[in-house]
Amino acid sequence: MTDATSSGLGTPAQLSDPNYTPPLGKAVPLGIQHVLAMFASNVTPAIIVAGAAGFGFGSNSPDFPNMIYMIQMSMLFAGIATLFQTIGMGPVGARLPIVQGTSFAFLPVMIPAVAGQGVAGLAGLMTGVAIGGIFHFIIGTFVGRIRFALPPLVTGLIVLMIGLSLIKVGIQYAAGGVPLIGKPEYGSLAMWTPALAVIIVTLALKFFTKGLMSVAAVLVGLIAGYVVALMMGQVNFGNVGRAAMFAPPMPFKWGFEFNSAIIIGMCFMAVISAIETVGDVSGICKGGAGREATDKEIAGATYADGLGTAVAGVFGGLPNTSFSQNVGLISMTGVMSRHVVTIGAIFLIVCGLIPKIGAIVSTVPINVLGGGVIVMFGMVAAAGVNMLSGVNWNRRNMVIFAVSLSIGLGLQLEPGALQHLPKTAQILLTSGLLPAAFLSIVLNLILPEELD
Repeated sequence: MTDATSSGLGTPAQLSDPNYTPPLGKAVPLGIQHVLAMFASNVTPAIIVAGAAGFGFGSNSPDFPNMIYMIQMSMLFAGIATLFQTIGMGPVGARLPIVQGTSFAFLPVMIPAVAGQGVAGLAGLMTGVAIGGIFHFIIGTFVGRIRFALPPLVTGLIVLMIGLSLIKVGIQYAAGGVPLIGKPEYGSLAMWTPALAVIIVTLALKFFTKGLMSVAAVLVGLIAGYVVALMMGQVNFGNVGRAAMFAPPMPFKWGFEFNSAIIIGMCFMAVISAIETVGDVSGICKGGAGREATDKEIAGATYADGLGTAVAGVFGGLPNTSFSQNVGLISMTGVMSRHVVTIGAIFLIVCGLIPKIGAIVSTVPINVLGGGVIVMFGMVAAAGVNMLSGVNWNRRNMVIFAVSLSIGLGLQLEPGALQHLPKTAQILLTSGLLPAAFLSIVLNLILPEELD
């Protein structure tokens, strides 16, 4: 806080006030810093979902422009959802410096939902996102009353499962991506070199630098890997010239399709996302203002989460949630101003309306992206382990953890074990995350506190 005060940002009382606006010359760089901290993580889920659907990579694909559009929507609705939080309207929004972005947590549900279906899979996915967002909004009315069912044992296991279920994706991407599996290029040194460059640069910046470079380590690492891939002839700029300079979002771009498995999965994950948001709001208030979050702030943040997700789904975007890395950034800078984050949100909205930016992002080779997501997904798993470190590991809790992890991870690793179940049940259960979360919640509620 002292550093922030001495740099001319304001007095300690002003810095802890969400309604205070630092001088514009300071506020704009701080807002851009928030965008840099979350940019790579925000657009990555759209690229992964597009790749899983089968049109995410390869500029010659007739469906390739759809990935550019999905990247656009990731930026646009991250900005809009952030405005829901910082500016608010009625009960919606915490009026705190909460940065919203596309959620990794939903990927274990979204990837199997669209796998290999191309554009045809997006109608059901986006319908599920919109309905899940509405359900998420409703959670805001009672979010405070369900926290008892989600102690660190449950939430830590859920976060760990999110990371474990996605790590395979990172390795596949770094090795060249699913389209290259079975070909000589897959796993070659040419594929791994840019990915390793991303990992090395990210780690070096994170641990041996301070300030903006450390905060934006993953983004700078991706740029370094991109340069290496460019030098190796792996970057294709074919679509950048054809992309428009401006394009508005299109409602119902891929139509509607009610898929019960996707809708159930999205609603279940909305509960997980809501609990994550409760933690982020609490962290922001504690780290930035030295106080506990109010019930009104927690409910408002949850409403904004749900509304942002529902609106994004209508226009072809993916689920939004509060971004935890920006919580740490607020604690580091000591600047609690919601107006600083509003500036970052406006920047994201402008980027989301310019397809050329999406086209430039889409030139990032899949192996470069793989290096980044190996770090990101590993950190998700590590965060789960950190949450579990505070658990009292008596026999009861060990049994809950063991059964939930074994069944959840086992079904994900061996989906053929459920081949005789209806398709909807297969999608839900083979995600791994949903059965693990369900079992841990139920077992934690019904098993006695002590096992003999």
